[in-house]
Amino acid sequence: MSVMIVPSTAVAFIVAGAVGLDAASTTYLVQMVILFAGVATVVQAYTVGPVGARLPIVMGTSFAFVGAMTTIGVNSGLDVVFGSIVVAAVVVPFLLGWQFKRLQSFFPPLVTGLIVIIIGLYLIPVGMEYSAGGVGAADFGSVQNLALAAIVLGITVLFNLLLKGVWRMMSILIGISVGYALAIGLGVVDFGPVSDAAWFAVPTPGEFGFSFEPVPLLTFAFLFLVSGMETIGDMSGITAAEGRNPTGDEFRGGIFADGFISAIGAVFGSFPQTSFSQNVGIINFTGIMSRHIVGIGGIILIVLGLVPKIGAIVTTIPSAVFGGAVLVMVGMVAASGMRLLFLNIEMNRRNMVIIATALGLGLGVETVPDALAGLPLGAQTFFGEPVIVTGLIGLLLNTFVPGDSSPLFDTTDTVPPVSEPVNDD
Repeated sequence: MSVMIVPSTAVAFIVAGAVGLDAASTTYLVQMVILFAGVATVVQAYTVGPVGARLPIVMGTSFAFVGAMTTIGVNSGLDVVFGSIVVAAVVVPFLLGWQFKRLQSFFPPLVTGLIVIIIGLYLIPVGMEYSAGGVGAADFGSVQNLALAAIVLGITVLFNLLLKGVWRMMSILIGISVGYALAIGLGVVDFGPVSDAAWFAVPTPGEFGFSFEPVPLLTFAFLFLVSGMETIGDMSGITAAEGRNPTGDEFRGGIFADGFISAIGAVFGSFPQTSFSQNVGIINFTGIMSRHIVGIGGIILIVLGLVPKIGAIVTTIPSAVFGGAVLVMVGMVAASGMRLLFLNIEMNRRNMVIIATALGLGLGVETVPDALAGLPLGAQTFFGEPVIVTGLIGLLLNTFVPGDSSPLFDTTDTVPPVSEPVNDD
């Protein structure tokens, strides 16, 4: 459950803070990302027609969308964010699911690894800002804020390094819980939003409105393409526990679920849903590949998502506590991308130049956004996204520079299972 809840709520918390939502709107946003993470997970496990893979895929909101949702939300409003998600989430995953065999060769580990790395790296400053108390906080950088963030960070790291099994998997949730308890003891938690929130509420369509602009649409379209390829890779990793690759129907169903549940969720105010790679490691480590276990987790999330008080509790967590957890999460994202590169590609001159160029430009537009001030506003929005710049540069250079890089997954050879899988079908 910690794998399913913590990252999604962190994304909602970050975006809500950046666009200046009040406590009630933030509570609703958190409630929706929990609810539709559960819906998407259940659909992946059990399917609805052609939508869903019938695999134990854990779904949630990806950090890949944070930059675009924040920038577009601040500049154009959340109505443009949700309008763009609705359209892009239907069109791109449908085309990707239909033509994924033709498109997969354009996204080898060199490209996908770079994208994962930049997602982690460009969000590190966000984690530091939250650790210091949040931008604009009167006590920004105070010893108390830094101490709370350090405690959450320290507990998470120690549990990951020294413990095994469920304690390791729950390390971030335990770190946040300890930090939250300390913050309550220090008297810095306001429970007002919790007492004001209802015990049960049905989601409302169009809560933030819908508007459509071409550049945000194009931006989210590219991000959904990246998200779809990540889901393809995750499905391959999951079925590797059985020593096989996903079937065509599993690929298409998984990608369709990515898009269509994201579109439906956006109608009610939820952010895009995509597969969580952390679950791939858990399945291959344990050898347990039961979709029913994941489905039960999804049902629990649906129930929690219908209880606004749960979302309200998340909004009361101090920024510094969340900051310590965010630093670990985004750092692990970057480390996962590095692992993807180092295990799958040769570090020759060609690949190193591509890595250097893509990461250099991606981090460049993130750290010095004014460098694009001479471009039209639409171009600033599109090329100001580090994920897009890094992905495009990696994609173009890898496609047109002579030389080869490993495929995202092999469609002919099977992968031996790490341990004998326990399946339910």
